[in-house]
Amino acid sequence: MTMTRDRQCLTFGMTAAILAISVASGQAADDRFSTGSSDPLIEYIDGQIRTGWVDNEIEPSAVADDSEWLRRVYLDLVGHIPDVETITAFLEDKDPAKRSKMVDRLLDDPDYVRNMTTVWANLLLGRNTPDRTSRPGMEKFLRESFARNRPWNEIVFDLLTAEGHYEENGAVNFLLGQLDGNPNREDYTVEATARATRLLLGMQVQCTQCHNHPFNDWQQAQFWEFDSFFKQIVRNDVDRYDPESGRMVDDYSELVWRDFEGPVFYETRAAEMKVSYPAYFGTEVAFDSGTNRRLEFARLVCREDPNNQLARAFVNRMWGHFFGYGFTRPVDDMGPHNAPSHPELLDRLAEEFTESGYDIKQLARWICNTEAYNLTSRFNANNEIDKPSAGEVPLFSHMYVKTLTAEQLYDSLIIATGAHQAGQSGYEQAQEQRERWLQEFLRIFGGNDEDEPTLFSGSIPQALMMMNGELVQKAVSAEKGSYLNTILTNKQLRSDNARLQQIYLAALGRIPTRSEIGPLSQFVRRHPDKLAAYQDIYWALLNSNEFVVNH
Repeated sequence: MTMTRDRQCLTFGMTAAILAISVASGQAADDRFSTGSSDPLIEYIDGQIRTGWVDNEIEPSAVADDSEWLRRVYLDLVGHIPDVETITAFLEDKDPAKRSKMVDRLLDDPDYVRNMTTVWANLLLGRNTPDRTSRPGMEKFLRESFARNRPWNEIVFDLLTAEGHYEENGAVNFLLGQLDGNPNREDYTVEATARATRLLLGMQVQCTQCHNHPFNDWQQAQFWEFDSFFKQIVRNDVDRYDPESGRMVDDYSELVWRDFEGPVFYETRAAEMKVSYPAYFGTEVAFDSGTNRRLEFARLVCREDPNNQLARAFVNRMWGHFFGYGFTRPVDDMGPHNAPSHPELLDRLAEEFTESGYDIKQLARWICNTEAYNLTSRFNANNEIDKPSAGEVPLFSHMYVKTLTAEQLYDSLIIATGAHQAGQSGYEQAQEQRERWLQEFLRIFGGNDEDEPTLFSGSIPQALMMMNGELVQKAVSAEKGSYLNTILTNKQLRSDNARLQQIYLAALGRIPTRSEIGPLSQFVRRHPDKLAAYQDIYWALLNSNEFVVNH
């Protein structure tokens, strides 16, 4: 989209002066806190977090107003912002338990399954799918698991033990994606070992591959003990003949068992050759060829671990998903060298999560109903030291700002604008355009899957795509089917103020403040082209800080 002179003026003038939109804007929050939940565990969580506030002599921020909270919980649970109808109904709802009820509603929404599938497919495979793996197969496995709310330990058990065709058994893709090169090399399974322990157990043991850990008692042998569990797997790539090209081409891949017995040999920095046998934190496993080592490893991790490391790792990661920071930083580096910010709370949540049957929805319900999750992202004069981004321990006295993922940003633009419907004649055409735009968004905004959600790494291509990309051009085109067209043709919206309010609700999920609505109404009235004025305002909102972050 080529910017008009008016839009350039708006960008560098009005956007700076009138639309200096940031996470600090919005309506004043109600200091009374109530979600409607009476769960005693939530009271315990709140008590533990409050103790941290008292010990550090800080005061929490105010409770987020309904607009801020609703946008946040939508992004975290279903992966996109709410639509105007939902926002309006929620703001008008006087039920004191409406927040707790909204959490339950979103956990039952099909988009919750889609969002969790996207989050975990990106973690397990990365956004750039490894060669000879099937992202559709992985997503099918995850989608079915989250739709049934399968216990997390059962999901992990399948990820660690799966065998077979990469689409018939989608769980195999997790390990398939980490296997490359010659299966006879000692390091053939190193990446699988490192990724499995990091993502599923929250332990970065890969540094002990070559030497003992410099800050704790983890030994080099421990890495190779873990690695021993994966020595009985191999990736089998199957090709087929393509009559059109006359060549053999990729057909499918599968994860198969191979005969492997005995220890694993590794070399120390002192050039000494040593051996390791399969063991999980001191629990040894038989290493003969008749023992399925992966099955034994999964049993120890998912069912018999006295340290409850699987539950601790998942609780820590989920807390980080909702707050931007886990109890450790980074979220997948747990151990004696990296003490959690709230150790008793982490232990209790892990115990309760285990007792719940590894119920993922229940864990999300507990977190979303806490006092900390319901706070505004705005600082106050007495909690400015709570800045994990500056290296401080997170105290959760306010909500930390998180950048939207590529999928969240794209889907939120679609919700806010109806851009994929603008000028389209049918469902199939609209869906085709949506898929094309999504692929472009993932290419430009995909980023690094290892990045923390609180880190902003905006680039010039990202900025240009938001300012001039085809999707945003469609979003503000006012063509039939777009949200802007709906607003401008709605005869019930008779005033500029009423239309601007709807634009704000659609883009930012809130009603504009008096200091915003006055100058904008004046801008529309004085503009020689009223349509262009609305387009410029909508464009500025969609490119504001407030739209592109979760706060």
